[in-house]
Amino acid sequence: MPTSTTCSAFLPDMVPAPRVLGAIIAGGAARRFGSDKGAALFAGRALIDHAVATLAPLVDDVAIVGRKWVGLQSVPDRPGPGLGPMGGIAGSLGFARDMDYAGVLTMGCDTPVVPPALLKRLLAEDAAWCTDNPVIGFWPVRSAGEALAYAASDPKRSVRGWASSIGAVGIAWPGIANLNTPDDLARLEAR
Repeated sequence: MPTSTTCSAFLPDMVPAPRVLGAIIAGGAARRFGSDKGAALFAGRALIDHAVATLAPLVDDVAIVGRKWVGLQSVPDRPGPGLGPMGGIAGSLGFARDMDYAGVLTMGCDTPVVPPALLKRLLAEDAAWCTDNPVIGFWPVRSAGEALAYAASDPKRSVRGWASSIGAVGIAWPGIANLNTPDDLARLEAR
């Protein structure tokens, strides 16, 4: 009579995949837009909801940075508000580090049509950013301290400058609509 064995005897040691946080950068004042940009409607849905739908299939969790939104974890800009996208990236990386994520996939709330192929390409790198829209990027959590220091001290707080300083790979992807004004939104709706 054969002896019984458990299935686990045949399974290799399983190492959990590194967790990735999706972060929607949404703390801007939207002065050029003239109203709450994240809540503006495109194709019948708020711009923030488009960002959630884009990120959710590729990450473990989605958070919103720089504001509150029903149903999403809210993360503050770091080291404080008013520092532009770099403050949002620094805030998301600090939160991700504290919550034991390995990396953060970021995009702005004002880019409702980001191709999943671009995001997958970014995720395939250790650190990468879209040269045509630098808020779209994948950042390793180990760069959280550098992001915070850069957001606090660099007068320009350029995402491009910071991405270069950490050796992130730049990936060109032209044609991503960035909605800074109501006219930008109207042009995208007309397409």
